[in-house]
Amino acid sequence: MKRCKLMYLGALLAALLLSVPEGLMAGEVKSISGAGATFPYPIYAKWASAYFKETGIKLNYQSIGSGGGIKQIRAKTVDFGASDAPVKPEKLKMWGLFQFPMIIGGVVPVVNIKGIKPGELKLSGKLLADIYLGKVKRWDNPRIKAENPKLTLPARRITVVHRADGSGTTWIFTSFLSNVSVEWDKKVGIGKAVSWPAGIGGKGNEGVASYVKRINGAIGYVEYAYALQNKLTYIKLKNVAGKFVEPNIESFQAAAANAAWDKADGFYVVLTNVPGEKSWPITGASFILMQKVQKDPAKARAVLSFFDWCYKNGKDMAMSLDYVPMPDSVVELVQKAWSQSLKDSEGRQVWP
Repeated sequence: MKRCKLMYLGALLAALLLSVPEGLMAGEVKSISGAGATFPYPIYAKWASAYFKETGIKLNYQSIGSGGGIKQIRAKTVDFGASDAPVKPEKLKMWGLFQFPMIIGGVVPVVNIKGIKPGELKLSGKLLADIYLGKVKRWDNPRIKAENPKLTLPARRITVVHRADGSGTTWIFTSFLSNVSVEWDKKVGIGKAVSWPAGIGGKGNEGVASYVKRINGAIGYVEYAYALQNKLTYIKLKNVAGKFVEPNIESFQAAAANAAWDKADGFYVVLTNVPGEKSWPITGASFILMQKVQKDPAKARAVLSFFDWCYKNGKDMAMSLDYVPMPDSVVELVQKAWSQSLKDSEGRQVWP
C-alpha cells in the first residue's frame, strides 16, 4: 500500500514538473533585468511579453537611454545594458564588457515639398551634409536640380529640422554626415547631441516628424518607423556603390549583411556607408552589453536564452513594428562569440 502511494506521488510530481514552464524548474532564474536605449524598447517589450507567456521568465527593461544603460551595466545593477551607439573596443576592454547587435533600424531623411512624392527626390550624402551645414539654402539650388533633373523644385527656402535632445538616432545620422563630408566632420562631428550649424530642433522623433509635417520646405531625419507611421515623404540616398536606394527592410538588411561583422573587434560596427548596391547608407544596429565575467552563470544563461529565443522566434514581431531582424549569418557569429567570450568566475563558458 505504501509502495503504491509512493508511486502515485512520484507520478503526480513528474506530471507537475512537466506542466511547469521550462524557465521555472527548481533553482532556475525567474526574471532578468536590463536598461538602456529607447529606440528598441517597443520590440523588447513585445518580445518580453511573448517570452513570459512561453517560459514564465519575466524581463524588466528600463527605457532610459543608451548612456544610462551603459552606466547601469558598468555598475552591475542590471543583467544587461542596451545602446544604439556601439561601444569602442578599447572601452569594452577597460570596462570588462562584451557587446553584440540585437536589432536593426534605419535613419531616414524626410521632406515636405508640395508635389513631391515619397522616393521621388534624390540626394547624395555630400549634398545632404551641405544642406545641414546651411550652405544649400533653397530647394531650387542648382546642385539639387542637377541630381533631380526630372523634378520641378520650388524656389522655397529649406527649413532644416534636427533633434533638440541627445539621441542614438542623431549619433547614427551624424556618423553618416561625417563619413561623407570632411567639412561636417571637422566643424560638427559625431555625437548623440551636437552643435547644429543650422535649423530648428524637435524633441524626439515625434518632434522632428511634427515639424516636417507642418512646415512647407522642411527637411528632417527620423527613424524608419516614424517615417512610415506619419506618412512622411522619404528621399532616396546615394550609397557607396553609387546607387540611389529607398529605405526599407531589404536595404537595411543588405547593409547589415554587407558589414564586416567577422572582422570587427567586439562587434564594433557602424552601419553607415557600408558596401553593397542595395545597402541603405544610414543604417544602425542597437547593441546589448553584458559583463564578460559572470558571477551568476544561471542568470547569464537566462539572459542569453531570452535573446536566443528572440533571434529564432522574434523576426515577424520585429517586422510588424518596422524593425529589421539581424541576418542569420550575423546571428551565427554572435552566438559563437557568446561561447568564447562570456565566462563564469572560474573561467568556464556560460553558453550554451
